Amino acid sequence: MSSIKTHTFDAVIVGAGGAGLMAALYASKGAKVAVLSKLYPTRSHTGAAQGGISAALGNLEEDRWEWHAYDTVKGSDYLADQDAVDILCQEAIETVIELEHMGLPFDRLPNGKISQRRFGGHTNNETGKPVMRACHAADRTGHMILQTLYQQCIKNEVTFFDEFHVVDLIRVDNTVRGVIAIEIATGEFHIFHSKAVLFATGGWGRCWEVTSNAHSLTGDGAVVCLRRGIPLEDMEFFQFHPTGIYKLGILITEGVRGEGGVLLNDKGERFMERYAPTIKDLASRDVVSRAIYLEIKAGRGIGGKNYVHLDVTPETVNKYLAEAGETRRIDRAYIEAKLPDIADFTRTYLGVDPVKEPMPVQPTAHYAMGGIPTNVDGCVVIDANNTVLPGLYAAGEVACVSVHGANRLGTNSLVDLVVFGRRAGRHMAEYCQGADLLPLPEGAADEVVAEFERIRNNKGGVKPYELRKRMQHTMTENVGVFRTEETLSTALTELRELRQAYQDVEIDDKGKRFNTDLLEAWELGCLLEIAEVTAVSALARKESRGGHARDDFPKRNDEEWLKHTLCHKEGDSYRLDYKPVVIGRYQPKERVY
Repeated sequence: MSSIKTHTFDAVIVGAGGAGLMAALYASKGAKVAVLSKLYPTRSHTGAAQGGISAALGNLEEDRWEWHAYDTVKGSDYLADQDAVDILCQEAIETVIELEHMGLPFDRLPNGKISQRRFGGHTNNETGKPVMRACHAADRTGHMILQTLYQQCIKNEVTFFDEFHVVDLIRVDNTVRGVIAIEIATGEFHIFHSKAVLFATGGWGRCWEVTSNAHSLTGDGAVVCLRRGIPLEDMEFFQFHPTGIYKLGILITEGVRGEGGVLLNDKGERFMERYAPTIKDLASRDVVSRAIYLEIKAGRGIGGKNYVHLDVTPETVNKYLAEAGETRRIDRAYIEAKLPDIADFTRTYLGVDPVKEPMPVQPTAHYAMGGIPTNVDGCVVIDANNTVLPGLYAAGEVACVSVHGANRLGTNSLVDLVVFGRRAGRHMAEYCQGADLLPLPEGAADEVVAEFERIRNNKGGVKPYELRKRMQHTMTENVGVFRTEETLSTALTELRELRQAYQDVEIDDKGKRFNTDLLEAWELGCLLEIAEVTAVSALARKESRGGHARDDFPKRNDEEWLKHTLCHKEGDSYRLDYKPVVIGRYQPKERVY
């Protein structure tokens, strides 16, 4: 360990997306903070979020935070903890205004207020009709949040370690002492000794073949914590966004439908009228994804293929707006102004001009509702009694507060990042001011260094890309939009075989500098583990709820399953435990859109 460089900070934040940067900004007001990211911060996946961030500002029509809270709970299929949801929706308002004051360039209304658009599942609770709640910066909202927060962190003298890949958590009994990271440029290990650690490492959509997630979203933070005795919560719930670009999975924002775009099948039918007669194309994501799947299964995919059309051409949209009695009309200039990146994506990747022709879309693995369990201040909890592990925090997609329950509403990911990133950062600063810097254990990095050397020098002949391809195939086929006991059991058998084969994984690059071959092989181990946790949790939950749809148990079962799953790693196997959902003013009832 003497050859490994050690850095000392009060607080270490792992991940430089929206949650990590918001936490760093607030923690830096009372602590010496380092942010570690395996990417350059402004390449973090928050930058891919397109359509908006919701807050009940009521800038265009009446809206209330209580309506936002109800929509969030209803969208979650009543699995969200309602105390956390109330915080999310109340604090969304002040946090969005704070972002505006930081300089975030939101689109504006003629009166100078922040512009808002409709989004899936967000309604006026009295009329049941869609409400304009999503604040947006064209279709680059996440990108603007990321840039704004990064600038603020630089201003606040947060220390950044860019392209440092965190591979282990230093935990001693019920204390946290820091993390271990590899400097990608040199291949050298570094110890970051600290009083507190926050994980904000995002999701793990790369478990599936078709995903909106970047290549870097491999579940590292969640698995590092899992290996150090922290359970993962509600891992069976993974959201498939209904509108990914066919075959590629690149996201077409819900903002397209918020601006009037409609989903059409091979017969030219606006099929969402069958599945969600009131709110139609703006139903929650789980409902729309299943509807697309069912249309395709019934042979109504475009040309019999595995996709439907998303049509935002002025001709089509204006026809449906007129039928709905709306006076608003759109044209080419409107689409180019409101959805510039989407127009560019589809022209570049598909050769499709969305102003003139519909876009081919299919459900794409998008967002993890589950993750590292936390309380409303971002403190990690380690059991069903919500026992806090002092000094350990999580925020953003890697965390489970739980405000998303079984299904996340569009725009609530960005709300989650900034609201709970801010709360976690504040709590970290307070914690660090009263905590001692505990000594590092002897040989803190020995275990993880040995694992990397094993992978580097292994001669087992198994190629990582082959295992990754097989894992993604079995997850797509067996742990996708629809599941059964048979498919989940098949997935578990195959995943366990792949985890065994992983012991013989062999890489070509034996060097140190920029060894992405080695790092991707290690990431594959994380993906295999998190895929198995997902399948184990899904097999046990014998009901359909939100993003977890069981063909063999098609009904929601509140009597037995209105509870959160906790998955603990014990050796090479997993143990499930459960804890109650926090119910507030909204009692569970059937979801109708």
